[in-house]
Amino acid sequence: MSVHAATADLTAPHAPTISRGADGPASVRIVVAYGFWIFLLSDIIMFSAFFAAYAVLSGETAGGPAGRELFNLRNAGIETLCLLFSSYTCGLGILAATKRRIGGFYLSFALTFALGATFLGFEIAEFAGMIALGAGPARSAFLSAFFSLVGLHGAHVTAGLIWLAFMVAQIAVKGPRDFVLRRLLCFSLFWHALDIIWVALLTLVYLMGAR
Repeated sequence: MSVHAATADLTAPHAPTISRGADGPASVRIVVAYGFWIFLLSDIIMFSAFFAAYAVLSGETAGGPAGRELFNLRNAGIETLCLLFSSYTCGLGILAATKRRIGGFYLSFALTFALGATFLGFEIAEFAGMIALGAGPARSAFLSAFFSLVGLHGAHVTAGLIWLAFMVAQIAVKGPRDFVLRRLLCFSLFWHALDIIWVALLTLVYLMGAR
């Protein structure tokens, strides 16, 4: 083979630049799935650190109010129901989108948004009430850990609601295409993970703290 021919072959558009193996590259669906699971696991590790900090500091009230004096289990129960039902309506919305039932998708995600917003409303009201009583995050190590842990979860719910609105807009503009459905599935995994974290938070913080 001449030098000119070899050079032309290397610079041809069809010439591969990276060896991809016998089976070719992984599909976008697999790459997205693995990447998102790694994100969720890293998020759970971060929450674990906050849970550990709360467990260590939960008794450090510095003479201030403890959980039994501050926590309202009735409101925590309502928050739990809102989040659990929102997870159910989110699943219904994913199924509706998969079956191209756009009306059902909009209804399910509207309910999911309303339930998530109600959860946030109760949480913000709880924070405001505690601060009004002088039980803000600067009062004690216990309250610092409480506001950090519960606030972190609330920030994730807020981000989830923004993501939900963005996905509804994508369905409205682009329809239930494959890449949009993949993004919806990622959102669903994120929302369900928040449910699991909340159940752990409810048990450790509210139920055990109110004893």
